[in-house]
Formats: sequence, structure tokens, C-alpha cells
Amino acid sequence: MATESSLSALYGSPPLELAERRRGAVQTSPLIPRSAALEGLQPGSVGEFVVLAPPGTVERRYVMALALRALAPGGALTVMALKDRGGSRLKKELEAFGCDVDESFKRRHRICEVERPADLTGVDAAIADGSPRLVEALGLWSQPGVFSWDRIDPGTAQLLKLLPALSGKGADLGCGVGLLARAVLASPAITSLAMIDNDRRAVEAAHRNIGDPRATITWSDATTAPLDELNFVVMNPPFHDGGTEDRSLGQRFITAAHGALMKGGTLWLVANMHLPYEPILTPLFAKVERKGDGGGYKVFEARK
Repeated sequence: MATESSLSALYGSPPLELAERRRGAVQTSPLIPRSAALEGLQPGSVGEFVVLAPPGTVERRYVMALALRALAPGGALTVMALKDRGGSRLKKELEAFGCDVDESFKRRHRICEVERPADLTGVDAAIADGSPRLVEALGLWSQPGVFSWDRIDPGTAQLLKLLPALSGKGADLGCGVGLLARAVLASPAITSLAMIDNDRRAVEAAHRNIGDPRATITWSDATTAPLDELNFVVMNPPFHDGGTEDRSLGQRFITAAHGALMKGGTLWLVANMHLPYEPILTPLFAKVERKGDGGGYKVFEARK
């Protein structure tokens, strides 16, 4: 069945050799700032959709269900993923939504192509499973797919144990849903806190979690944010990109923090024990002190 909709949509950055990306396709990944919200696409408004599926089961089913809902009947959906990052489950998951699936294999990816059927099954449940919710254990709003979405990750827990009451103007780079920010803002000496994250879902949750007027929350790349003359920066920087370890990510966060701090300003940083951040911290900062270790993590205080 052909569809009259000419709108094309894209989720993520599928390898160019595996799928054609239509010029003008609407990007809907929450990890690409300024993208459209996948949840906001009108049902039946899209003619074709290409998805690089996320690895988490709940998140992946949520994305595919929303993509199918956005497609007009007869619209084309192409979904792909590495075999060991959800690809082996794509066909079965799409069939559970009522789709007939053509599956192929290329460059370690499984690629599934479907035509959106007139009747879908199970999409509402998948969307509900992957939607934002209040996580009672955290007392915070979050969503599957956000980093450590339903628990305090051990690195952040270690930083929270050692973080003193801060003061003045600061930033939380890679703020997530606002766990660190909540602790920082408990100090009445804080005058302002810039919270920045490249995950739209985390930013939207942070807006619900942090009602403090001293905080500003921005969906952006924290390593390029226009910040300066800060008294402090706190962060638990990422070191994975698309599931692959990338140590340069954390190094870029450190460089950005240094550039944003005023002389005498302080960076509080937590990192996995194996990450070699000392060689970049030491030449940049006037004083670097390892404040504690625990659970496979190390915490630094670095003064500019």
C-alpha cells in the first residue's frame, strides 16, 4: 500500500552505507540537540522512517512503537542495530507489533524493513513502558534510556559523599535528571547553577525535578556551552559514545570546565578508576587533589 505522506523522519545516525538518509528528513533523536521530539510527531504524518535502534529493550520498543504510530498506513520503516546491541531481537519485536518483516544482514548490523500495517498491536503498551515516570526510589522524574534512569549510579553516589557545600555561580555539566543539582542547590550560598545535558529526555525530567529559580536547564552539548567566570563546576562526565568507550569525551568535559571557571574556581569530578584523566587535569589546573576512592571510582577537586 502506498502512502501519500511525503514527510521523512530519522532517528539517530544510521551508517550511510546501510540506509539512505533522505534530504530534509526530520531528525528525532533526543541525543541530537535541536531535533524534533519523536513523541510529538502526529500519527499518520510520516511516509518513511529510518531508525538506528537504541540497545535497551524498553527504550528500543518505545522508539519503534512511536515510529510506527507516526507512519501512515503503508509507510516504510527501516530499523537497524548491531547484532549484539539489540539487532538480534528486532524482527521478533516488530512482528509483535503486527508487522511483516524483511530482515537482512550487513556490516554486523541486522536491518529490518517493514510496511506499516493498517492495524498495529501492542504499540500503546510499549509507549507507556518507555514514557517518563516518577521514580519513587529517587524521588525524581526520569525515563528509560536516560543514563542510570532509575537508580543512583555508583559514581554519582561517590561524588555526593564527598561534595562540600558550594557557593556562588556554578554549572553541572551533563546534569542528567538533576540528581547532583539537587544536592548542590541545597546550599543557600549558591547564586546560580547552569544545568546542561545533551539528552532532551533528561533535560525535560530535570525541568520537572528542579524548581529552583537559581537553576537554568539547557538541552545542549555541555562541552561547547558559553559559560565563563564560574566559581565551581560539578560533573560525572560520560565516556561512552554509542556504546563504545571514548575517553576523549571526558577529556573534553574537563577542558570545557577549565575554560568556564574563573581563577581560583573549583572543579569537582568523579571518574571510573581506569580513566586516565590525571594527565589532562594536572597541566590545566593549578592544584589537583584526589579526594577519595570507592566502588571503582575516584573523585577529584581541581582548582584553577
